[in-house]
Amino acid sequence: METERRTVEAMIGIFCRGRHGTKEGLCPECRELLDYADKRLAHCPLRDNKPKCSQCPVHCYKPAMREKIREVMRYAGPRMLYRHPVLAGKHYLKGK
Repeated sequence: METERRTVEAMIGIFCRGRHGTKEGLCPECRELLDYADKRLAHCPLRDNKPKCSQCPVHCYKPAMREKIREVMRYAGPRMLYRHPVLAGKHYLKGK
C-alpha cells in the first residue's frame, strides 16, 4: 500500500507542476486530491491483494474524483518513466 501511495503522490506532483505550474509542493486542488486518494487507499477493502486501480473490481472513488485522478494518470503516466522509473516499473509489473 505504501508503494501505491508513493506512486499516486508522485503522479499528482508531476501533474501539478506540469499543469498548474507549482514550483514546490502542491496547489490546493491537487493537495485535496492527494488527501482523498490517501483516505481511499487507507480504507481499501482489497488491501492485501490490491490490483492497479484501473483493474480493480471495487471503485472506491466518487465519480468526480475518479475523473480527476484519470486526468492525472493520463498526464503523469508517460512522464513517470523519466522522473520515477522504479515506481513506474513497480506499477507496470503489478498489472502483470
